[in-house]
Amino acid sequence: MTLYVKVKPGSKADLLFYDAAGKLTVKIRAPAQDGKANAYLMAFLAATFGIAKSSVTIVTGFTNAHKRIEVDADEAAIETFLNTLR
Repeated sequence: MTLYVKVKPGSKADLLFYDAAGKLTVKIRAPAQDGKANAYLMAFLAATFGIAKSSVTIVTGFTNAHKRIEVDADEAAIETFLNTLR
């Protein structure tokens, strides 16, 4: 399953939500330097979805706030979880 997310590193808390425009947004505590935010993002999403870290891959947007992420998990379960955020 492919997710398109906007990432806001350096936040006070970790949070996954839909913004006012309907875009999936992730706030994470990790700083945006030396790939720390990307590694933290993959670990955070894996923990949130209850899957292995190796099942979450950043496809595009390594140095950009807008990222395309591939999640190798049960698509129906992820969709159900994301629908609860709306």
